[in-house]
Amino acid sequence: MKFFVDTAEIDAIAELNALGMVDGVTTNPSLIKKSGRDIIEVTKEICDLVDGPVSAEVTATDADTMIAEGRKLLEIAENIAVKVPLTWDGLKACKTLTDDGHMVNVTLCFSANQALLAAKAGATFISPFIGRLDDINLDGMDLIEDIRTVYDNYGFETEILAASIRNANHVLESARIGADVITAPPAVIKSMINHPLTDKGLDAFLADIKAANIKIL
Repeated sequence: MKFFVDTAEIDAIAELNALGMVDGVTTNPSLIKKSGRDIIEVTKEICDLVDGPVSAEVTATDADTMIAEGRKLLEIAENIAVKVPLTWDGLKACKTLTDDGHMVNVTLCFSANQALLAAKAGATFISPFIGRLDDINLDGMDLIEDIRTVYDNYGFETEILAASIRNANHVLESARIGADVITAPPAVIKSMINHPLTDKGLDAFLADIKAANIKIL
């Protein structure tokens, strides 16, 4: 499974990247705005930092302007994946950009039917939103499972990029089902290491070492 980090914070990306935990990055204009910096400038810095795909989102809603914005974003770096919404205009933009050989991430997916349309339009990634479905008392993991089944049935190469990841359990369930990628905030990725028995075991080990006065250096 590939890990994309969902942030525009350069330091947070660099920290996880140094550990081999970053296969790509997802951003959006809102995340970048929080940094108080220029969208193009921040996106380029991220692209220079990581080797994998960096999703940069268009702000338009009509196909022609999405395509124009997408081409502008693609000038930033070779590893840009243009992010477009799952609308008919978004799919038109997806088809045009992927036909030109570019990566496209189709976002705001909430049904397997939508995911099927995106795959037919040539999407590189489909981003189903788990947490937002959970918020309305639906099981977001059911959507990941449905898309996995549909894509496997027909051999679609579009990668399932599980998004709106809220906790470590979302990551585990996505991995069990077979999502190709998860994108999560740095805090969620870091939380995956936590287990009370690891902490308890380490405390006991350190107590034994101290009692025995064992030193390596």
